[in-house]
Amino acid sequence: MTNDSDAHPVRIAGYHDGPFSLSPELLDERLFWMGHLSSCAEGGAGELMFGSGYAWADHQAYQQRLWQRAEWPVFTIPLPAGHQLHVVYRAVPDEAGVDYLVNHPNWERAELLARDDGHFMGPGLSWPNLIAAADSGLPGGTVADPHARLLLLLPVFGDTAAPPEAVDRLAAALRARLSSQAATPLAKAMLEAQGLTGPVRWAAAEDGTRINDGRYSFRNPANDFALPSDRLARVSAALAG
Repeated sequence: MTNDSDAHPVRIAGYHDGPFSLSPELLDERLFWMGHLSSCAEGGAGELMFGSGYAWADHQAYQQRLWQRAEWPVFTIPLPAGHQLHVVYRAVPDEAGVDYLVNHPNWERAELLARDDGHFMGPGLSWPNLIAAADSGLPGGTVADPHARLLLLLPVFGDTAAPPEAVDRLAAALRARLSSQAATPLAKAMLEAQGLTGPVRWAAAEDGTRINDGRYSFRNPANDFALPSDRLARVSAALAG
């Protein structure tokens, strides 16, 4: 495993070797967020986010630089009981994408929660999961700001039961990180469309594990590619907040 530094090693058991890079400076760049959230900008949300005057040449040049970096940007969000959420920019030639993984130091392998690329897999987070991760307030990790945490995880969120207050919460994050002038209508449009798969229904299995009915979700046990029941249970427990 290649580490970013001796002081801040990045280890994701059973995953790619990277090379990884802690890249918190990207979170202060508006063009980073415009690219990261592009899969959330379906339908009317796209018009509100990008607008007619958006500088597409700058956008494309930025994305090219981002994906051609020598090291893969990785962002880590701490969860209770030592669990972690990793957001990894997987810069594999011809297979680039963003992977979302749940991990624990005692696990033999991290669990792939969702994937945002040309073969999107997800969603992996309900609204309670998303808010618990954004607001954990736990030390460690590489992303302290709740707004940044929420937006990092938004592309793999899907939930038919998102509450009315979700609009204000998402709008606040969009103002803070995108400097959006249409934050509230954009938040409404994003929450209505909910990315590439649309909203999914969440329920509790007989053992209490939280599962969904998404056609492309690893957390839907009806899918042939779903996580096995024991791994679904540990992912559910890790994300419970």
